[in-house]
Amino acid sequence: MKFGKRLKRQIEESLPEWRDKFLSYKDLKKLVRLISTTDASPQAEGEFVSLLDAEVEKFNAFFMEQEEEFVIRQRQELQERIRRAAESLRPSEAGYAAEMGRIRKDIVNFHGEMVLLVNYSSINYTGLAKILKKYDKRTGGLLRLPFIETVLKQPFFTTELISRLVKECEIMMEAVFPAAEEQVERREREALAMAEQSIFRNAVAALITMQELRKGSSTYGHFSLPPLILPDPDLLQSLQIPSPIPIQ
Repeated sequence: MKFGKRLKRQIEESLPEWRDKFLSYKDLKKLVRLISTTDASPQAEGEFVSLLDAEVEKFNAFFMEQEEEFVIRQRQELQERIRRAAESLRPSEAGYAAEMGRIRKDIVNFHGEMVLLVNYSSINYTGLAKILKKYDKRTGGLLRLPFIETVLKQPFFTTELISRLVKECEIMMEAVFPAAEEQVERREREALAMAEQSIFRNAVAALITMQELRKGSSTYGHFSLPPLILPDPDLLQSLQIPSPIPIQ
């Protein structure tokens, strides 16, 4: 699948409020075509770089905002809800099962959103690398190498914190799910799974996209994406949420 189509699919599968935050790949591609056929002057290159800089600023602002929100939601809100449920309710109480079910749903959705943010970083970086490669090939320029060197230092490409949050969330799942599983009846689990499917399905699609970007990238080299650390397959399977895309 060509990158433009893959990006379009990923945008469609992302959260609605995220869709205008991705790389304007189609517009940049048209500009590269225009420059290569009319004006490959230093001024035209400067305008192209300015547009790329604006895209990177957009990525950074959105990524850092989401990352900060995720830190607050995980380390304060979700953990506090789990603590309150454990302290105020006994497993034998009817309210315990309902509250743990709600927490379980929110954790799964939250985990899915964080996976989508990791994918956001990967697919936008790949888009930048590809559009720069097109620019150099069509204009004879040497823009890709120095620009990508600066991109590697940008906040949106630095995913150590969000990756750590994903792992912490998975540890939280392992601690919470067994208790919830013992208390929630099969019928309630199925209803809960249906409510969770939207973000979960999008997260699975994001994981597949990240795998494809690393496996099939024509830009492999020093500036390739770092290895993908997938969530624990056993943990994903334990969620018991059917997916249209197989997890390898």
